[in-house]
Amino acid sequence: MAYGETGRTRAPLIELTDRRALERWAPADPEIVAEARRLKERALLDLGMTHSTIASWLFSKCHHQIPTTAVDTAAVVASGDGTCLLLYNPGFFVGIGVEGIRFVLFHESRHLVQRHLFADPDLRADPVFTLACEVTVNHVALARLGGELPELDGRPVGISPRRVYGAYRRDLGERGLRPLAYEQWIDTDMSVYRELRRMRNPPGAGTAACVHVLADVLDQETVDRIGGDVLRSVLIAARRGDRTARAELLELLRRTEGATEGVDRIWGDLGAHVLRGRTSATRRVEWWQRWLVDVLGSKLAEGERLVYPKKRGALLAALGHEPMLARRGPRRLKTLVIALDTSGSMPAGVVERLSTLVGRIDGVEADWVAFDGGVKPFAPGEPLRGGGGTNFAAVQAYAERRDEPVDAVIVVTDGYADPVAPAEPGKWIWLITPGGDEWPERREPPMACHRIDPV
Repeated sequence: MAYGETGRTRAPLIELTDRRALERWAPADPEIVAEARRLKERALLDLGMTHSTIASWLFSKCHHQIPTTAVDTAAVVASGDGTCLLLYNPGFFVGIGVEGIRFVLFHESRHLVQRHLFADPDLRADPVFTLACEVTVNHVALARLGGELPELDGRPVGISPRRVYGAYRRDLGERGLRPLAYEQWIDTDMSVYRELRRMRNPPGAGTAACVHVLADVLDQETVDRIGGDVLRSVLIAARRGDRTARAELLELLRRTEGATEGVDRIWGDLGAHVLRGRTSATRRVEWWQRWLVDVLGSKLAEGERLVYPKKRGALLAALGHEPMLARRGPRRLKTLVIALDTSGSMPAGVVERLSTLVGRIDGVEADWVAFDGGVKPFAPGEPLRGGGGTNFAAVQAYAERRDEPVDAVIVVTDGYADPVAPAEPGKWIWLITPGGDEWPERREPPMACHRIDPV
């Protein structure tokens, strides 16, 4: 998606086989490129520290961030090989400065998330909806980042929500219709869309305010994968106490909830309603299972199996950059210790659920143990018998005294026993059964902890 109403995307991104368009690409001055890269890194740091967890996570997944004159402004490209690229015109970034870059990067990240949430082709094909997205994205950016629209050579870059609202008021007023107050009009993405459709001639409805959305060159499968990964990562951060992540996710949820069945399904699948103390009323959300897979997956380092991504390689070559090999696959087999508390009644199905989840993660070998006052190895499917007190120290000793070091320790328990302080708390994941004590996340440093509903 290209940024703003002045963001005309050039031919290389609209049609990669257009050789004549590719020949028009030319490198920028090295000093401008270096300054643009410095400003971009500073803006990304600002976003990650205080302004937008979503944008920070998204751009961490854009492994190639390329300064190029093949775009007039900036664009996030979701390519067919499953990766995202950030392309930015170095002269444009230098011209708008670090605050303008921060605004543009937020704008781009929000567009990709909206593309994931509002995936209905008919809705995306409506130019009025495109305009509504531009308005709402810029309104949220101005509210979160402060200031005004970025300027280039004294001219604002992008669509002004207030200017569009003014045109909306005039249009309805001339026909004797009653417009909404700005706060009501801008309340949600769909409220802006609905009200703009009341106009005779919505401003900019026939122009490409966001070329990539209208040209439909973004690979939707990649958008959905990246968008889903970003939202899940931000949700995990919110559950772990990140206030910026929680506030931003709740704001996005409020603005989009109920817009379409597809949007509600995505939020339900993510389990995002847990942030508001409730789950989706229409579907069962096994949030802890997705959380566990994500956390374990994050512990797997990328390995040495090299592949050449053909589509991304073609784009990089067209822009004058050397082709790059991608590293994929786990570097080595990862070892987990999965400890189940048998001191009391263990809900049925827990072992089977965990066995299935671990099986979804490539390169994982699980060491299963049951514990009460001591530790007893077992295989999934064997009957569990236990009794007596609970001793977390026994699990700690078992995990830390192994001949082969472990990469993660998963403890399924009600949490009621003397706390422990593992030597490597970052490797421990605690799954607390209903009614249990979540003390691990209150320790310093806190350990990964989540309440599960294994029924």
